[in-house]
Amino acid sequence: MTGPTARSPWLPTAPCTPGRCAAHPGPAAPRGGTGRAVLRLAAGLLVVLLGVLLAPPALLLPPDRRVFLVRLWCRTVLRAFGVRVRVTGATAPAGVPLLVVANHVSWLDIPLIGAVLPGRMVAKREVRGWPVLGTVAALCGTLFIDRERIRSLPATVAAMTRALADGGRVVVFPEGSTWCGTTGGAFRRAAFQAALDSGSAVQPVRIAYRPAGPAAFVGEDTLGASLWRIATARRIDAEIRVLDPMSGTRYPDRRALARAAQSTVASDSANRPSSSVHQWESVKPASASSVRTPS
Repeated sequence: MTGPTARSPWLPTAPCTPGRCAAHPGPAAPRGGTGRAVLRLAAGLLVVLLGVLLAPPALLLPPDRRVFLVRLWCRTVLRAFGVRVRVTGATAPAGVPLLVVANHVSWLDIPLIGAVLPGRMVAKREVRGWPVLGTVAALCGTLFIDRERIRSLPATVAAMTRALADGGRVVVFPEGSTWCGTTGGAFRRAAFQAALDSGSAVQPVRIAYRPAGPAAFVGEDTLGASLWRIATARRIDAEIRVLDPMSGTRYPDRRALARAAQSTVASDSANRPSSSVHQWESVKPASASSVRTPS
């Protein structure tokens, strides 16, 4: 996700900035009233806080119950913040190990994917220090990566490999940084080694917001500013498109696998017509299959 300007030259960065990409909602994103925004923000934070309080006892539940509660909580967070969601494509059944890779636009991407393909997230170390949200992330088993210490990367990849080998899902944003949604970055290839080492499939996912401005969390944007911008937007439509899974055995190495996954996500964005979304709905086309990290 986003944060202060990277100091290490190898860290991925995006040209997107709050002033250029997020501050101008445009005619398609009329602002709601202040009263509504305050209520929406309070409701969203309350739902997040409830997640913190309920996470410890939820860990004692059977895995299928935990997955159900995670999906329910993520959907409730999105609804509380006024985000309407459309899901297209078919997801694999629980218990199928998948490396879920998606483009990265906003912190909203996390509950959005959690509502559809819950798994262990890979996030930058700074997220652990966020108020409330950092606690929720830690309780949910997030794998934190220190992007300033390249030597820590093999250990993170090894942890991802173990999680996949145990039959779980791991969710990563291979662009390594947030982009405004109108363009994207190259997929960093390190995370794909975990899929190859564990023999797991890669599940590409495309995320889009309409309008993109209020949802975008880019550059040196602060979490507080982003929360208020989302709360004041009259509505935000989010679409998460689950694309066909990819078998790592078809590619010679992680570089080729990362390049193919990036091409799949980018091609889906370029070829899809724009459409409006009015409510949470799941669309599973008959043709659909059932089944951000430095390099």
